[in-house]
Amino acid sequence: MEHPLPRGAVDSDVDLRVDGREQRASEAAVLGAIAAGGALGATARYLIGLGWPTPAGGFPVNTLLINVAGCGLIGILMVLVTDVFTQQRLVRPFLGTGVFGGFTTFSTYAVDIQKLVTGSHAGTALLYLATTVVGALLAVRCTVSATRALITWRTR
Repeated sequence: MEHPLPRGAVDSDVDLRVDGREQRASEAAVLGAIAAGGALGATARYLIGLGWPTPAGGFPVNTLLINVAGCGLIGILMVLVTDVFTQQRLVRPFLGTGVFGGFTTFSTYAVDIQKLVTGSHAGTALLYLATTVVGALLAVRCTVSATRALITWRTR
């Protein structure tokens, strides 16, 4: 007796009745947009780090501002792509995942905290840890609210 189900792994998001060639071409465009945006965002972050280095044991203001600004920009973008530019398929992958994802750097944030703690600057590390989380969340909340209010005001 032959089993009606395919052998191997099954992904519930994949429709096995549809030829996947067109989808793969579409995915390549999305991956290309993410890669190009990521290169731009990471380069911007790198240049800011070069121009404004953090001294050993010092508060990493540059990384804090990068992450808070990036989160704010992501908040603006998400409102725009869900409420205004709903038909622009590559805007969110290029800007959100690519540029802003490459620009923000929560891995550097974690390394900064580790360096501060191992360098006997636990108080600075704790302040940085809390300030980044609160600042990033507030940035998203404020920019989402402000962007939605501006869109509502402009459409009256």
